[in-house]
Amino acid sequence: MSLQTDDSGGSSMSASSDALGDRFYPLYDRLFGDDSEFVADVETKLAQARMSDTVELYLSRALGIGFISGLSLWLVGLMLGYGVFAIGLLSNEALIGIPVGHGLLLELIELLRIPAVVFFTGLVFGSIGFAIGFGSMVAIPYSRASTRKREINMLLTDSVSFMYALSVGGLNQLEIIEAMAQADDTYGEVAKEFQSIVKETEYFDIDYRTAIRKQALQTPSDDLSQFLTDMLSIVNSGGDIESFLEDKKEKHMRTAKQEQELTLETLELFGEMYMTLSLFPLLLIIIMVVMKMIPNATVTDQMLYMVVYGLIPMIGVGFLVLVSTVKHDEPGDGFLSMGNTEQRTETGQEGGLLSLGLVEQFTGEHSIFDRVKNREGTYETMEVLRKPHLFFRDNPLVTLALTVPMVLVIVVTAMVNGSAPTSWQGMLDRPIWGTFIYVYLPLYITAIPLSIFREWNVRHRNSVVNKLSEDLRKLSSSNDTGLTLLESLKSVSDTTNGKLAREFEMMHTKVNYGMSLKEALIEFNNKYHIPRLARTTRLITEAQEASNQISDVLRTAATASENHDDIERERKSRTRMQIVIIIMTFMTVLAVIAILKTQFIDTMAGLNAGGGGSEASASAGGGSGMEGANLSENIDVDMLSVLFFHAVTLQAIISGFICGYIRDADLLSGLKYAVALSSIALIGWMLVA
Repeated sequence: MSLQTDDSGGSSMSASSDALGDRFYPLYDRLFGDDSEFVADVETKLAQARMSDTVELYLSRALGIGFISGLSLWLVGLMLGYGVFAIGLLSNEALIGIPVGHGLLLELIELLRIPAVVFFTGLVFGSIGFAIGFGSMVAIPYSRASTRKREINMLLTDSVSFMYALSVGGLNQLEIIEAMAQADDTYGEVAKEFQSIVKETEYFDIDYRTAIRKQALQTPSDDLSQFLTDMLSIVNSGGDIESFLEDKKEKHMRTAKQEQELTLETLELFGEMYMTLSLFPLLLIIIMVVMKMIPNATVTDQMLYMVVYGLIPMIGVGFLVLVSTVKHDEPGDGFLSMGNTEQRTETGQEGGLLSLGLVEQFTGEHSIFDRVKNREGTYETMEVLRKPHLFFRDNPLVTLALTVPMVLVIVVTAMVNGSAPTSWQGMLDRPIWGTFIYVYLPLYITAIPLSIFREWNVRHRNSVVNKLSEDLRKLSSSNDTGLTLLESLKSVSDTTNGKLAREFEMMHTKVNYGMSLKEALIEFNNKYHIPRLARTTRLITEAQEASNQISDVLRTAATASENHDDIERERKSRTRMQIVIIIMTFMTVLAVIAILKTQFIDTMAGLNAGGGGSEASASAGGGSGMEGANLSENIDVDMLSVLFFHAVTLQAIISGFICGYIRDADLLSGLKYAVALSSIALIGWMLVA
């Protein structure tokens, strides 16, 4: 049975992979037995990663890829081993320093030593190639399973709250599982685990108890596995599912706070590590500068270049990678879909220049729709020109389409006119101006608009959740009095201030003009597309379809929102201290390098310029062995000044991005810190120089 697909490239690639796996299956069969623990572990990870390959085919393909990469590097190793003799990098006079005398043994060694070295080099490279090819293939399911486990654990607290709210709303066990499976746009990988349960029961004629038991064994998350196991015991015993979900909700809320505490403590440890590591290049620079003053020292300018342009960025990037293993952004994009109803809200867009809305789905069928699209595009373009600040607020990255070409034009024009230095000597002659043209000016032109509009976008969207917990409590109280959800929205909007209350009023108006409440809620959510808001909206939309009296559901949503608020406040408070530590570390580096420049390097340069007579007299008067030696003759003051300036500039930019990532798990959040710290570095160096 062949797989038909429109993507011929992907189909041919899959076919070639299967052919490779089939060809190396005998090798797999010879290497791995039926009871191999390694094969069983890989099979488990394939299931947890939701990869459809069988373990036999996957490992056979991995062996084939390992063989190909090993063979390639084996040939490279052979050529390299032969080349070291051919070009004279390795002498063939004495490869082993062991005396063997004369005779047949010596002749045999003379005959075999070069082929042995070549063979050994090829063997080492081939083994490395096979390990890389085979190991990278085997690592893929482990990596994907780990990623799914992380996302499941992050969303499990909100997922249990969602299921509890549905049980409070009157849904039974099967309806809760089906609703959870349909909420993949909100609960991601958790919903996919429940989708597997539903598919097992629908397509394979398995009862849902067996499907739950099977999924509890397959899921990569131990927490979800325990939850499913406990849920199965409640189902088998006929216990109260609502009480069970309430207990689990409380437990996972406490667990989420404990995990947040552990994450923040780890970030504090990383902050202390960064404070120590970021000072290491500074100590190296000081040691190298002092050693360069010593005659016949082995320190070269290239070593200083490696420290400034290599070690400082490498430490910063390494620290970002280290932090990313602990601090993760919130999963999900915040958009909700309407399911099988209208397509207009499925896109998650309300129209605009970048998405013209519903008309794009019908263009090409009839000419009338093409004309409508052209008119709509003209109208949206005029709206953007009339209010460009709102367009850039909603699409901050679009500012790069204007600022990047502007930077290129300015820099190229400066280079052509001779205003910007085009050589290293020119940079040494005008270090501040050259660095400003090539680093600071592009940073300011691109980062400042992007940072402003991004911060505006984030604050505009987050302002709707500032009073979310409070307004959910008010909705619950209004619903308790007998008002429907729609009437409760109107009541809260009339008695409450804030952006969320105005959105409640707008939803009430939309429903009065014929839109369904579910559609109004989803359009409201997609307008702001915040993952936290999406989970709350999904909860309310599912509950209101079953009943208008959902005060208990709203209280549950309010409790989950308050728990999120508590975690967020704690996170902001603790990460603020990490940001202060990183900024103070940068200020320390800037101060020390400025003192090194003004009080040491410039002083030694002054002694070199005006100390000729004293040196001559000292030489004539006799003395120690260092007489007449100029300690600063190996010091290039201009070069060191440029390197110092570039060191503090790189430190400022990297520290800024680290601050933003620690704060919000988003590199773009670090733009404002990078601009501020680099400006301090520029102003400080202008005063120093």
